[in-house]
Amino acid sequence: MTFRTRLVLATAVVVAIAVILASSGAWVVARNALIQSTDDTLAEAAQTVLNRPYIDANDSPGAALQVVDAQGAVVVPSLAGWLPVDHGVIEIAQGKEAGTYRTVVIGRTAFRELIVPLSSGQQLSNGLSATFLNSTGALQMIVPLAGVNHQLRRLEIALLFVAAGGLLVAIVASLGVSRRALRPLNEVTEAVEELAVTTDMTKRLDEGGPDELGRLRRAFNHLFAALERSEDQQRQLVLDASHELRTPLTSLRTNTEVLRRVDELDEETRGQLLDDVLTQLEELTTLVGDLTELARGEKQVAPAERFRLDQLVDDLITVDSTHARTRQLEITATLAPCWVFGRRERLARAIGNLIDNALKWSPEGGVIDVGVADGVVTVRDHGPGIDPEDLMKIFDRFYRSPKARALPGSGLGLAIVAQVVAEEGGTVVAGQAPGGGAILTLTLPTVP
Repeated sequence: MTFRTRLVLATAVVVAIAVILASSGAWVVARNALIQSTDDTLAEAAQTVLNRPYIDANDSPGAALQVVDAQGAVVVPSLAGWLPVDHGVIEIAQGKEAGTYRTVVIGRTAFRELIVPLSSGQQLSNGLSATFLNSTGALQMIVPLAGVNHQLRRLEIALLFVAAGGLLVAIVASLGVSRRALRPLNEVTEAVEELAVTTDMTKRLDEGGPDELGRLRRAFNHLFAALERSEDQQRQLVLDASHELRTPLTSLRTNTEVLRRVDELDEETRGQLLDDVLTQLEELTTLVGDLTELARGEKQVAPAERFRLDQLVDDLITVDSTHARTRQLEITATLAPCWVFGRRERLARAIGNLIDNALKWSPEGGVIDVGVADGVVTVRDHGPGIDPEDLMKIFDRFYRSPKARALPGSGLGLAIVAQVVAEEGGTVVAGQAPGGGAILTLTLPTVP
């Protein structure tokens, strides 16, 4: 069932319920009005009878009457036949209840009945002689409801036609309204379907007005823009990766071709070639690992946990101190206890990259300062520092400043730092350290 069909059916159901409720209300109001009119007729007739010197069944103005005494015996019979005398009539005849209106069915005919109390001494007539009521009694007067029922049946038929006509008009109108209302939605659907076929992410929808459909159009435009950026980033990643892989692969091919003539090379040349090959393979391994890390992104399944950030950094410094000693570098640490919540392994990779970057740029025999306090990790080296034009680019993928092109690396280490920190809800910035060198600051939200 299409959305349009469901919309039409929903409208028809709502209109049907509204018409039924309105028709039922109109019928009840009309019935009450007709019954009230009949009751008024009975009241006038009863008042006319009671105002006469005596009550005579032969002189009832438009209504049949009957008089019963306190024991329920019929004193003045009705000319229309016997009227039912039940406990309620006797209660009124004995003065225990006030007068009342009610609907009674005699045979198969419905009547509206008025019962009023009479006092003792009321003069009665049977048409031949006059007598007096010895005790209290009750006057019963009835009129047939045939006219009322006939009017109600005519009203029911009229309301039935009105309801059917209203429902038909509602269905026709809802078809037209749904066609007009769903036209903008169909345009959005067609645009999305065209995008799925052509994969052209540059197309945008007309933003429309401030209504819900306009909001939907703008949401799709934001989605298209995000998809376009993602596609551009993927394309750029492939191009950059291809560029970075080309150099070590070309060098490996050259060295491999030279090694085909290994018998012609002396031992020193063979050793140098093998060292070059191993170095290039290590660069390729590092590059592939970094690319894998970037490609995984937020698809990590490792659960987040609460841990001591200062202890994590202390463990990383212990590992990196081994590499630092090979270049006579010293790592100093100022670590204050603080707790964070995140993926420990991912953050270890990011902070480790910051320390590795400092190791790469520190001069031999230099010092690297690492600090942790209140969720902030700072890593400072005493190298050449970062040029102002490079500050906004060093976290980009594959970006390597002119100074770094002679050093080993893939240009992905700091990009991984930026990605991991963003996933964990933190920030990372780079700047010039007072007195020279670079300082990189990683900030994470702390937890108690």
